[in-house]
Amino acid sequence: MGFFLTLCLAVTATGCSPHSSSNESGDKPVVVAATAAPPTLDITQNAAAAIAQVLLYNVYETLTKIDDNGDLKPLLARSWQQSSDGLTYTFHLDPAARFASGAPVDAKAVAASLDNNRKNGIAVTKAQLGSIKTVRVKDSHTVVLNLSHPDNFLLFYLGCSAGVIIDPTVKTDLATHPAGSGPYVVTDFRPGHSVDLASSPQAWHLKPRVSHVQFLYFADPTPETAALMSGDVDILSDLATPQALSRFQDPSRYDVITGTTNYEVVMGMNNQSKALSDKRVRRAIMHAIDRKNLMKAVTNGQGSLIGSMVPPTDPWYEDLAGKLPYDPDQARRLLKEAGYGNGLSLRMRVPTLPYATTSARIISSELKQVGITLVTDELEFPARWLDAVYTRADYDLTIVGHFEPRDIVNWANPDYYWRYDNPQFQKLVTKAMTGPANEVNDTMKQAARILNDDVSGGFLYLMPKTTVTRAGITGLGHNATSLSFDLTGLEDKA
Repeated sequence: MGFFLTLCLAVTATGCSPHSSSNESGDKPVVVAATAAPPTLDITQNAAAAIAQVLLYNVYETLTKIDDNGDLKPLLARSWQQSSDGLTYTFHLDPAARFASGAPVDAKAVAASLDNNRKNGIAVTKAQLGSIKTVRVKDSHTVVLNLSHPDNFLLFYLGCSAGVIIDPTVKTDLATHPAGSGPYVVTDFRPGHSVDLASSPQAWHLKPRVSHVQFLYFADPTPETAALMSGDVDILSDLATPQALSRFQDPSRYDVITGTTNYEVVMGMNNQSKALSDKRVRRAIMHAIDRKNLMKAVTNGQGSLIGSMVPPTDPWYEDLAGKLPYDPDQARRLLKEAGYGNGLSLRMRVPTLPYATTSARIISSELKQVGITLVTDELEFPARWLDAVYTRADYDLTIVGHFEPRDIVNWANPDYYWRYDNPQFQKLVTKAMTGPANEVNDTMKQAARILNDDVSGGFLYLMPKTTVTRAGITGLGHNATSLSFDLTGLEDKA
């Protein structure tokens, strides 16, 4: 299983302005503004979401692909079969696939990448590919995966960063020169500033309609927003200040693309904390929070309330948001029943991220109304927060966003920073991953209900996906179902 917090590994960049991308045709690049810059381009050795945002599907490809609806589609693999016992997957590669170097994406290249990823990759990659026992080359366009146990999540993980296929013939430093088979290649990487992409000369299944794209990074959303209004950038990959949406309502100048994400904002509760080990206290805290009002204050009402760690694009989603309604009187009754009728003090340690600090201030005020005092500590992000909260679990409450697809499985790890240990939930996740494929969705629904009923944490809201472009830009997806900012359909009709 993948136990990892993507957002916490993103590195925030300094504010900057675009620079030109030289090319033979002299084309002006389409500039994509983003707020988190990749610290490196080695997707195999760093889990930062900003790396996959640029590289996944654009520069690196995978056997399967997660589409805008969260469904799996063929990519490097034209088709695949699973054995009746679930222990063997046979992938049939598209013989037309080529790396940017011109080398074929053959079975040897796929086997080499998957073996390297599962043996030498980062922890989350090793976990996601952990069911693979061997990777065998059957012929030049057929790869066979033998598993140690059935794994109903494997096809999905093969469409994530864990499954990227890298050109084995190119001996470059992947930190600066990725070597993939996607429709784009990296032409320039300026850490903290920008990543430039150009159409790959070997683009094999589609020729990009936009030949040059630049990802440009801003630490502050204010200049990022201003850059689109001034014409210095063409796309805001994700509007960081929803309150600014009113500036982009002129359809002759802008197009606003809205959708959903995997980005669950969770108030983590340390289940080993004395008070929070009592389910009544956890439930009381949630009844004391007006989550609809919280979302209105933080995201301008954009996004959606959630009741578990499941976004609407997951196949086992059901709406559990109303199960813990805002009810301060019930919160007081539960606290009294748990022995805290005279008050309770808890430590809220949050990262220095705007949504987290704003949420903490609002929640602190609401909890005070029911007798809970929060001592709030804002920890520098990522270093101090990762050390104190994520690594050492030295906290009572925290607030952070989880961006990884299908990260509900993290709740099955009792050593994860929530310190949540529920054998029944763990058994259900194991059953979903290794049991009959036709029972996965029902099993995961049961698991999601347990998290809600047990109040394993505070499921606050799901961040919205709001992309703003200048008029004439088309072909971008509505939803963030993977970590990729997928450029494969991008077109500039201006």
